[in-house]
Amino acid sequence: MITTESVNGAPNWLDLATPDLDASVSFYGGVFGWRFRPGGAETGGYGMFTLDGKKVAGAMTVTADQGTPGWTVYFRAADADAAVKAAEQAGATVFLQPMDVLDQGRMAILADPAGGAFGLWQPRQHKGFEHVTQDGGLNWVELHTSDAPAAKEFYATVLGWGTFDVEFPGGSYTTVSPAGTDENGMFGGIAPLDTEPGEAQPDTHWTPYIHVPDVDAAAATAQKLGGTVRSAPAGVAGVGRIATLTDPHGGAFAVIKGDPNQT
Repeated sequence: MITTESVNGAPNWLDLATPDLDASVSFYGGVFGWRFRPGGAETGGYGMFTLDGKKVAGAMTVTADQGTPGWTVYFRAADADAAVKAAEQAGATVFLQPMDVLDQGRMAILADPAGGAFGLWQPRQHKGFEHVTQDGGLNWVELHTSDAPAAKEFYATVLGWGTFDVEFPGGSYTTVSPAGTDENGMFGGIAPLDTEPGEAQPDTHWTPYIHVPDVDAAAATAQKLGGTVRSAPAGVAGVGRIATLTDPHGGAFAVIKGDPNQT
């Protein structure tokens, strides 16, 4: 599971690139109850979403020439430089070479061979999440990819993930977990691209799932605030209830209420 502990290879941060920070703060505040803590001038406008004072994600303004709006999932690297080198050797594209972020940590942005973009975060002062799993926190991450077998091999090589294949009515699903753990450590999954509800994103991509107390209410609120419901709330046997959404600027995410007995 996703935890606030610093575990190599596991998700340890999430941030949003948006063309309108104020609008995004209003949107996510309405959907999740998040507040925004702006950074100082030295952060270049980067700030933190918080829930009850605990850090849940980051956000910053991007212009059209700086990048595409959306969420980036970061995975913990004990040595970001070594991880990027391993990723390059395994066929990754590096968008941002490892760089220090003040005294907070060291980061890199890259994409797996199929084009799934993700980040690496080597923590220093900023360890990562302070609230996860429960309402308002990151609960799951999911890679929809054009080549699931290759993705399993790539992330095992770069981040040391273990994988477990699970059969669902719709087909096979691969869960992933940090090195040295079993199924109880799983924090995400890998699925073929054509199995994503809504199919709003045709390319390989990572989707963050945020836990909410009421999936239907969260989807309705997102739509009311200018977002889009990509797939309507639905129960998934053995998992819970989920919906996939986009914010008003195209940032894709999902909401989930975990309940294995819900169908």
